[in-house]
Amino acid sequence: MGDFSGLTVLVTGAAGGIGRAMAEHFAKAGARLALVDVKDTGTLAAGFGSHHRAFTLDLADPAAISAIVPLIGEAMGIDVLINNAGLGIVFPAAQVSVVDWDATMAINLRAPWLMSVAALPYLKRSGRGRVVNISSQAGVIAIDEHAAYGASKAGLNLLTKVLAVEWAGFGITVNAIAPTVVETPMALVGWAGEKGEKARRDIPVGRFAKPSEIAAAAGFLASVEAGIITGEVLMADGGYTVR
Repeated sequence: MGDFSGLTVLVTGAAGGIGRAMAEHFAKAGARLALVDVKDTGTLAAGFGSHHRAFTLDLADPAAISAIVPLIGEAMGIDVLINNAGLGIVFPAAQVSVVDWDATMAINLRAPWLMSVAALPYLKRSGRGRVVNISSQAGVIAIDEHAAYGASKAGLNLLTKVLAVEWAGFGITVNAIAPTVVETPMALVGWAGEKGEKARRDIPVGRFAKPSEIAAAAGFLASVEAGIITGEVLMADGGYTVR
């Protein structure tokens, strides 16, 4: 699991299924949590203990990011940034929806960039800073109705690589995890019925990912032991993309 005692882990999208699993994983490993979401995560943070804190932040608002991240950094430090929050709007490419396209890019691509840049002074100060971006297999392969979502995640993968190169000299690693469908309540609604059954059959291991598995992967990439790994996109897709 790794030891994160004395370190602060900032998790965006903390109220969601993967975000909660991230919080549980890092809390068990001894980290201080800065739980960030557009929803109130105060109860969630309090459940882990009094030294964990919740912050309400709309990631679509660049000014809010610029204000809240330094507040977190000055109060708690930032050793690990998990850019987990994402927007899963899907629609056919021929169905022009500029609003949905722009919203997807704002949350899935622009926000991780702005969060990382805002956290950079604190990641430098840490001496072992880590950024872990939660991407998707849709950023690597083409999936029907995923033009906007897939493009945002493909962009996130390349952003990961660029930041890894630019920030390596500061002792900061930047990596991404690209899961298949993860069994969160929201995803299970979207992938219910025959659609979901077919998707599972197409995955060599025969199932979707568990939130705890994605959290464990993030825990490894954020650990001291993974310090040589940077600029990588870790596929957590049950073998789907290797076919």
